[in-house]
Amino acid sequence: MIRAAVIAALIAGAGPLWAFDVPSGQAVELQEVLIDDTSGTSILRFRFLAPAIARDGGTMSYVDSARDIEELCVRTVIPYIAEYALTPQIVVISLADRAVEFGQPDPDATQFFDAFRIEGDTCIWEAF
Repeated sequence: MIRAAVIAALIAGAGPLWAFDVPSGQAVELQEVLIDDTSGTSILRFRFLAPAIARDGGTMSYVDSARDIEELCVRTVIPYIAEYALTPQIVVISLADRAVEFGQPDPDATQFFDAFRIEGDTCIWEAF
């Protein structure tokens, strides 16, 4: 079972609790943070909403968003890990064009994922 450390959620009818400036300039909002240790590997998941990546009508590709994901790792994930004294083996950062419940398929959603290993204050990209 996933232990959830949800630090932000979208509340029906209300705006996001946290929005982030990223290099591309696209709108990025934190959906949730999850701690997943079901596989025996400690995975910290940061799930962001980025409506501009939508395949229909969106303006941002993965290439446009890759640096945003790296910046979110450095400027958001590393401080979060330090603040809460976490020791994840892997960090997964995802961008989605709409809120999708974790683990539930949504074939209409566009999602980008990247995984990182954290060493000190450095995010090291990990290929899936």
